[in-house]
Amino acid sequence: MSTSLKRKDLRSIHDWLAAGFGSGLAPKAPGTFGTLAALPLVCLMMLLDPIWQVSLILLGFIYGCYCCERLTKQLKVHDHGGIVWDEFIGFAITCFALPLSWFTVLIAFILFRLFDVIKPWPIKWFDRKVHGGFGIMLDDVLAGVMAAVLMHFIFGTI
Repeated sequence: MSTSLKRKDLRSIHDWLAAGFGSGLAPKAPGTFGTLAALPLVCLMMLLDPIWQVSLILLGFIYGCYCCERLTKQLKVHDHGGIVWDEFIGFAITCFALPLSWFTVLIAFILFRLFDVIKPWPIKWFDRKVHGGFGIMLDDVLAGVMAAVLMHFIFGTI
């Protein structure tokens, strides 16, 4: 892995968003800081009807493929730790159609980070085999889906 992301590496609004509004600049645990930075947006999203949540997640995923690919090419490092827009989308997926409460968000945060860090099968396989912006986004989407299924099971919504 490369060194920490630097402010000078973020040359456009796309780069800033790929770096999670700058949260990816954290020298340690940028993925965790990226997920923390996503909290306000995800909490606002949780107040919306599920159709709007899906729409925002899909748009965020498509845009994420673009901006993460762009910053990856600029840095010349595949899936640099400072690229954290994928955490925003993965965490949003984890919280999809759940009731907003501090407890729900806390458990969702823990589960998403756990799945994202441990990368159980098939996440690890996709992380190794699929590259570019799509690959960067995909492993966090899968972590989000796994965490979301568990969340809905825990909260009795499935």
